[in-house]
Amino acid sequence: MIVACPNCNGLNRLPANKPALNANCGKCKQALFNGLPLELTSINFAAHANKAELPLVVDFWASWCGPCKSFAPVFSQAAQQLEPQFRFGKINTEQQQQLAAQFNIRSIPTIMLFKQGKVLAQQAGAMPGQAFSQWLSQYK
Repeated sequence: MIVACPNCNGLNRLPANKPALNANCGKCKQALFNGLPLELTSINFAAHANKAELPLVVDFWASWCGPCKSFAPVFSQAAQQLEPQFRFGKINTEQQQQLAAQFNIRSIPTIMLFKQGKVLAQQAGAMPGQAFSQWLSQYK
């Protein structure tokens, strides 16, 4: 499986017979999984969404959005629990307006699941932790 590094965005091949949680980037030597959502931008988005084979869960959000703030801990907890089955990333729609427009984001928070450049699923609105985990479990 090809995984993008959360630090340098370099692509890494993970052997199926080794534990992914202990894997380090071949380029920068940092851990490939840290249980934290990435801050995605127009610079690193393609490496994680298009080139990597690991499913990418993206939270489109804004700092002024109340539901976004209430969903943030749920999203962070899911990243801790579900990595390395998924990669988690957040896109601030105010700072990354081009990405928000590219995916036609009309309401926030919007959660999208990508795999190798394709949108597998999309959900508008904040969800409680159990509902979010159940939604993601369909795509494991």
